[in-house]
Amino acid sequence: MQSLWMIAASFLFACMGVCVKLAAQTHSAVEITFYRSVISLLLMFGLVRLHGVPLATPHIRWQVTRGAVGFSGLFAYFYAITLLPLATAVTLNYTSAIFLALYLGFAGMRLRKGMLGALALGLIGVVMLLRPTLHADQLAGGLIGLGSGVMAGMAYFSVRELGALGEPEMRTVFYFSLVSTVAAGIWLLFSDLHLPDAQSGLLLLGVGAFATAAQLAMTRAYTRGKTLMSAALAYSTVIFSSLFGMLLWGEVLDAMAWLAIGLIILSGIAATHFSRASPVEQD
Repeated sequence: MQSLWMIAASFLFACMGVCVKLAAQTHSAVEITFYRSVISLLLMFGLVRLHGVPLATPHIRWQVTRGAVGFSGLFAYFYAITLLPLATAVTLNYTSAIFLALYLGFAGMRLRKGMLGALALGLIGVVMLLRPTLHADQLAGGLIGLGSGVMAGMAYFSVRELGALGEPEMRTVFYFSLVSTVAAGIWLLFSDLHLPDAQSGLLLLGVGAFATAAQLAMTRAYTRGKTLMSAALAYSTVIFSSLFGMLLWGEVLDAMAWLAIGLIILSGIAATHFSRASPVEQD
């Protein structure tokens, strides 16, 4: 089943999260975002050339907007990973499916009762998941993680619109990497830059390589498999991230947190079903 490619993508995304958390010991979130974007840009340029996809686009404004929103979401996600347990940061980022449904509603799509129920379920899950952060001085990290979901949902909406305009997915990913590289590079001109050593260099390479490989596996799952099954399997990233968090940092989530994660996952799957949306990209 082609949808099973999503399990491979989820494992790779979890590996990316591990590399981000480890690299954060020596590099800032914007530095990690920059290196991730540069590596992805180089890899995507090679793929674009290999497949003969022209880089010229009649929708440059849409591409730049999508890239800017995607960069904001990616930075927020990486920053949240440095502040929160890995599984918590991943789950908050995956609220993107819920916010995508909201954006579709704002764009004129009629929200059925099932969709409204899914959104309500997701909201309850988010409140439950953020509740412990009030007592652990992690509220800022929780809100940043939620912000990454807001931005990711907006980015997926832009990708959906670009697809409707006939833009190839590969070109869209290339421009996202290009805009992110430029934005992070400009930011670094006004902040501290730490040159990577052998160890951190491998971690930064891992961030970019795992992210790009995961994107390709996820795109294959969505384009060749069943959308709803692929969307459901995407949440296995939370499971992989939780296992990595327990093994590497001793992170243990309580029963209430797991219940909240479960509600968010159910909400995201339901929102995907009712919106018939199939995002083809992830940070």
